Amino acid sequence: MNGRSERELADLLRIAIAGDERCYAAFLDGVSVLVRAYVRRKISHGGVDPEDVVQETLLAIHLKRHTWRPDEAVLPWVYAIARFKLIDAFRRRGRRIEIDVEDIAETYAQPEVETVSDRDIGRALDTLAPGQRSVVAAISVEGRSIEETARQFGMNETAVRVALHRGLAAIARRFGQD
Repeated sequence: MNGRSERELADLLRIAIAGDERCYAAFLDGVSVLVRAYVRRKISHGGVDPEDVVQETLLAIHLKRHTWRPDEAVLPWVYAIARFKLIDAFRRRGRRIEIDVEDIAETYAQPEVETVSDRDIGRALDTLAPGQRSVVAAISVEGRSIEETARQFGMNETAVRVALHRGLAAIARRFGQD
């Protein structure tokens, strides 16, 4: 961090906003090291020059320094600007930003894994009337579309939707999932 803590950077920016050019130069020097490292970590391939993004970020910080709230941390504000400039650079190059899942994995809840055996599916289908059973099995188990199922059983699509809805509702009531 070029030897400066977040608190020191915030103090430098506060003093710089009040008019001290030396503090402003020291602030930009300290922040540029952080932004450069951040941008280089995010750019994993060619097409976007990290130094261009750094310069655009520093320019945006200069132009928007009045938007920083002196009673708040300065680095989240700096990194937000850097992130937007990085996104802008990728958009200009016609590229999508790809984020490594490992970078954000801890922010997502782990999916609840519920396994259902073929026997469980068969047991649930056995509780249905024959027409509902055929429709639910075709769509939910075999993965057919409403249109395909309607053709297969000589029904109209509305009747298939109704049978599917009623069949799934009956299974949910039967197994306490409504």
